[in-house]
Amino acid sequence: MYAVLVTGGKQYRVMKGETIRVEKLEAEAGKEITFDNVLMLGDGEGVTLGDALKGATVSATVKSHGRADKVRIVKFRRRKHHRKQMGHRQHYTEIEITGIAGGDKK
Repeated sequence: MYAVLVTGGKQYRVMKGETIRVEKLEAEAGKEITFDNVLMLGDGEGVTLGDALKGATVSATVKSHGRADKVRIVKFRRRKHHRKQMGHRQHYTEIEITGIAGGDKK
């Protein structure tokens, strides 16, 4: 069984036991969190969408927090003696999916 959930403005396809990196969440390492914004559930027979997902949740455990590799930004204007360098490291939270609970069954 898999689910598509939304967190941090992004959609993730997850299965039980997977470890993924999402945008930083305000939760301590080792805490259990629940995502209730589930867009789709899928299993061997098919997929479930829309109103049938009311009450569907994905539970996960926070493993760690960190920062991604540095992304370098360079702005350069030729012949103008202008060069600007910047860097950015995005914060992330690493979570492990522990369970997927289905919504209303009709």
